[in-house]
Amino acid sequence: MRNEDGRGAYSENNSDTESIASERAAFSGPLGVGGGPISNKRASKKSASVQGAGGAGEDPELALLAKRTLENKSASFRSYLKRAVSRRPSNAGRKFDRTKSAAAHALKGFKFIATKTGASGNGWSSVEKRFNDLTASTNGLLHRSQFGECIGMNQSKEFAGELFQALARRHNVTGDLINKTQLKLFWDQISDESFDSRLQTFFDMVDKDADGRITEEEVREIISLSASANKLNNIQKQAEEYAALIMEELDPDNAGYIMIHNLETLLLQAPNQSVRIGDSRILSQMLSQKLKPTQENNPLKRGYQKTKYFIMDNWQRLWVMMLWLGIAGGLFAYKFIQYRHKEAAFNVMGYCVCVAKGGAETLKFNMALILLPVCRNTITWLRNKTKLGVVVPFDDNLNFHKVIAVGITVGVILHGGAHLACDFPRILSATEDEYEQLEPYFGEDQPESYWWFVKGVEGVTGIIMVVLMAIAFTLATPWFRRNKLNLPKFLKKLTGFNAFWYSHHLFVIVYTLLIVHGIYLYLTKTWYQKTTWMYLAVPITLYACERLIRALRSSIKAVKILKVAVYPGNVLSLHMSKPQGFKYKSGQYMFVNCSAVSPFEWHPFSITSAPGDDYLSVHIRTLGDWTRQLKTVFSEVCQPPPAGKSGLLRAEGNNTREQGSFEWFKGIMNEVAEMDEKRLIELHNYCTSVYEEGDARSALITMLQSLHHAKNGVDVVSGTRVKSHFAKPNWRQVYKKIALHHPDARIGVFYCGAPALTKELKQLALDFSHKTSTKFEFHKENF
Repeated sequence: MRNEDGRGAYSENNSDTESIASERAAFSGPLGVGGGPISNKRASKKSASVQGAGGAGEDPELALLAKRTLENKSASFRSYLKRAVSRRPSNAGRKFDRTKSAAAHALKGFKFIATKTGASGNGWSSVEKRFNDLTASTNGLLHRSQFGECIGMNQSKEFAGELFQALARRHNVTGDLINKTQLKLFWDQISDESFDSRLQTFFDMVDKDADGRITEEEVREIISLSASANKLNNIQKQAEEYAALIMEELDPDNAGYIMIHNLETLLLQAPNQSVRIGDSRILSQMLSQKLKPTQENNPLKRGYQKTKYFIMDNWQRLWVMMLWLGIAGGLFAYKFIQYRHKEAAFNVMGYCVCVAKGGAETLKFNMALILLPVCRNTITWLRNKTKLGVVVPFDDNLNFHKVIAVGITVGVILHGGAHLACDFPRILSATEDEYEQLEPYFGEDQPESYWWFVKGVEGVTGIIMVVLMAIAFTLATPWFRRNKLNLPKFLKKLTGFNAFWYSHHLFVIVYTLLIVHGIYLYLTKTWYQKTTWMYLAVPITLYACERLIRALRSSIKAVKILKVAVYPGNVLSLHMSKPQGFKYKSGQYMFVNCSAVSPFEWHPFSITSAPGDDYLSVHIRTLGDWTRQLKTVFSEVCQPPPAGKSGLLRAEGNNTREQGSFEWFKGIMNEVAEMDEKRLIELHNYCTSVYEEGDARSALITMLQSLHHAKNGVDVVSGTRVKSHFAKPNWRQVYKKIALHHPDARIGVFYCGAPALTKELKQLALDFSHKTSTKFEFHKENF
């Protein structure tokens, strides 16, 4: 009865033929009817008639996918409200035309449980099993408080309790206990796929006194209940205001109550777009067929397809890698051949010296190159100010940095291994005649042991460099950097970002030793042939300038902390003063340093305040050692806390998933909406704490959202002009919609967030690029 998110017995259909939820444009303005101020005064008239309806229709959502321009949205929605309010039919003999596409949409979506788990499926078996477990010690009687757990509504026990009461009233059950037979009656009703049955159940929940009428107070209670079930604290606080809004729109005659057909009107006549149904279905079917996974039987064709797709997806990386390998291979071959013809060295050490010197040349090249991918300002300039971004995958800079590190490791093994395992033993064991050729390089006295090589400048610098690089490389691996190893407590300091950060700064010593090592060479005496410094001069200068720019920026941008708050989910919110002249754009990030934690560490975080705000804010999730220490520092310096509590301001109910999260970027969304005069930008918010559209627990929230947005142009969930979607996005459907709206286009997909979603989004970008004419280019924000 429960999926991974604890959403009861609901299942999500991810098939290619499924359409995504209706995308409605944001607009503002008064309703066609029912305007004027909200009145909280209502009459107390009541009657006892309840109406039903029947029929079915077609699903309009596929049509939306092929729609390239959505016209007259504002007018069509106001027209819908005019139909919903002003064309109220008489209560007697009320029947709705459910052949309309919007009616089919509501009929398909509105539910208490998933259709796949109805009474005829496996749903009842699961419920019955849970009933037996829960009532093992109560003589087969289930208490109202356990009803939600029994039917799979663990996350909505309060809502389940009200559902229990409604079903009990409908079936004349008194008390808080039911047996299995009664539970089966309840289950049959809530699993009934008939829209009439679902609507009646929902109406019964609202109509608590079972008189067939819903008063404003009952609307307020169900709004509060729905808001609580969906963790919408702000809506819960304003339930009275929103109840008045619903009554104003659905009870224009001020009768003091609404009937079941009013709710039905609102559900069945949801905002609809004028689209060409036939064309869109053909497009969607074609796309669905294209996206079905097929297995090519011919191994040659299968291999060709895989190779083609691989090249299409990675051609930028491929040519860069080929160029890098080509240069490294060329340098290795150049030195190898050079020392093959250096008779004195080759006659004694043979091909070992050729391998050692070839490896050394690749080492010098890679030690110079590895600095370039971490020159952030340079990369940003090249990406934005030149056309190199078309052919160079600048977003892969950190991945390339890691690849070069592997190249350095190979070079160290070749260079050091050939010297230690081959060159030095051959020198030690050479005859007097053989060694005579090497006297100009190693001196008149032939070395007698390894110690002779180790104690020299070349040996000392080489060994220290290898040790320091081994430490830095090891602590940079995911197992150490992300604390994935279960080490004893006293070794914990060797893991985490701090260990990675400090060990990586050993490169200052390494590069110093590398230059010294390159000067004191055994086999090279001419200064212009000692090329190590030549390789390193430009990259080190460039990187030094980068660090100098950061230092200059940070030295003049000191800030004062204005507010500190902790949100659920271990999110630390910092509000700080905005330095004079500090300018930025929405979506940019800044580096943050806290000297109380570490005077040297700078960490990047997205700016969550709007450019027009008089302060700067960031929201930091405490995951690593630096962020945990940061939270500890602020806990200690904040105002004295109540006994036994943290000194940080705690903002309750604002989970990076609940309604309060929208406050973080409310200003940015409104700013973008205001700037988009030509309506080129689509903004979509997803509040995952709210149950999916059509779920009974969010049905009233959906109604309220539509009414409030139509009347005031503001979304009740986000508090912005942008309407929010409910539940998690179906990313496959999002890609599908974009592909149908933008054929033969090149689409950039930019993602910043938890790594877990990266793989899915990247794979979908590849799938749709391969199977459709739309090409998706996936980019992940890397810090």
